[in-house]
Amino acid sequence: MKQSEVNLYQYEEALWNEGKEYVAGVDEVGRGPLVGPVVTACVILPKDFSCPGLTDSKKLSEKKRNEFYDYIMEHALSVSVGMKDEKVIDEVNIYEATKLAMYEAIEKSKITPDHVLIDAMKLENLTIPSTSIIKGDAKSITIAAASVIAKVARDRMMYELDKEHPEYDFRHNKGYPTKKHLEAIEKYGVLPCHRRSFGPVEAYLLDHDEK
Repeated sequence: MKQSEVNLYQYEEALWNEGKEYVAGVDEVGRGPLVGPVVTACVILPKDFSCPGLTDSKKLSEKKRNEFYDYIMEHALSVSVGMKDEKVIDEVNIYEATKLAMYEAIEKSKITPDHVLIDAMKLENLTIPSTSIIKGDAKSITIAAASVIAKVARDRMMYELDKEHPEYDFRHNKGYPTKKHLEAIEKYGVLPCHRRSFGPVEAYLLDHDEK
């Protein structure tokens, strides 16, 4: 099925028809990078929300993501962001840190959701009814909106970090282990914002007796 044929409102409409007024979408970005926080977003949209072209943030250009970000911020009933930094990630692992960031985003929502749609992950301790949807950011309008909010929020953090450490090229790699990023680690060393439990960073620290 082509993306254009997918009904991005199917999950929301089913819940609205059950009387669930406030349906939240939750997604994350930043599980794979070697640097910085994992960022999550929780978004609740009005029933008449329309945003043609909105889908999984990874499939959108940066220009489109920024346009959709502004539109979502203007029209959503609630937008909240959660994040856990590299220290938490190193302490509890990236999977658990992602869940903690999702809980945070949901807790910060100015409207308590009646139901939460989550991209792929299960939040066992969530007291609100929820549904985990594999590839939800391409199947649910609220999860797609959350993916855009989380992605743009994290990218903007990386732009700021790039100003402080331009030699690592964070503006372009967003903290992911590109050739240029790995070469910068080898040449300039590990920054405080690097995730010390992640392979390439951990290997550098072990090689240089900094672990």
